[in-house]
Amino acid sequence: MRILVVDDEPLLLETVSHRLTKDGYTVLTSKTAEDALKKIRLQRPDLVILDVMLPGRSGFELSQTIREESNIPILFLSARVGSEDRLKGFEVGGDDYLTKPFNLSELSARVRAILRRVKVLPEKKRIETGGLSIDSERQEVICNGKKLELRPKEFALLLLLASNPGKVFTRKTLLARVWGENITFTTRTVDVHISWLRKRLEKEAGSPQRIFTVRNVGYKFE
Repeated sequence: MRILVVDDEPLLLETVSHRLTKDGYTVLTSKTAEDALKKIRLQRPDLVILDVMLPGRSGFELSQTIREESNIPILFLSARVGSEDRLKGFEVGGDDYLTKPFNLSELSARVRAILRRVKVLPEKKRIETGGLSIDSERQEVICNGKKLELRPKEFALLLLLASNPGKVFTRKTLLARVWGENITFTTRTVDVHISWLRKRLEKEAGSPQRIFTVRNVGYKFE
């Protein structure tokens, strides 16, 4: 599997690349957002490890561009430890967030966790059901002929549920599969995003016809 590491610190770039190569991955590197975007478009890596502080264009800005074009998982690296920065990272499409300095073994573990989640995602590119169309490649959702503008995590949550109709997911499972195993959010985050999805998908959010609550357990899609 190919991993693109984007960071303008030569020593960190070399250290991370060496560790990931040792782990068996093919490693690509970039020092700028512009170069990284070119490699993403041409070489389609399986994961992007992205520094937040890049010259010219921030990692957050690059992440937004990536999300407009693909669903490649993104692991942010940053010296910023504040919760606001972590939240912004997830809001712009990040799958995980690791603060500097970090342990290389932890980095390896997070990379494996992200790629493991990607492997279990459905390969089906388009889902069509009851007036709802979900295009996983284009990250596009059309409901009853109307295109919906979903946040990255809303889309990932809907895709996971709709790809497994009838299957009940606990809140903890949804949190781990969509937000990651190492985040600090509570299961309330899942409830909030489900509420947002229902407002966009359902004629009456209080009487759902697609995403159902399974009492004391979680949610399922029908």
